Amino acid sequence: MKVHMNCQKCRTKALKVVAAASGVNYVGLEGEEKDKLVVIGDEVDPVKLTNSLRKKVGHTDIISLAEVKAS
Repeated sequence: MKVHMNCQKCRTKALKVVAAASGVNYVGLEGEEKDKLVVIGDEVDPVKLTNSLRKKVGHTDIISLAEVKAS
């Protein structure tokens, strides 16, 4: 997900919002500007997560969804 985050406080808030969601196992920041959130988990609802981030942090877009195969 790409989240509009201006400062470190916004990044921390976004990480807390995602970490509190049910089913989330991993949260990380990627990209040159650290504006992309990587979320890995079991049965995570991306629409609910995106709406929650939009309400609490700012503009959020879903970049890609993928199923991770356990090996």
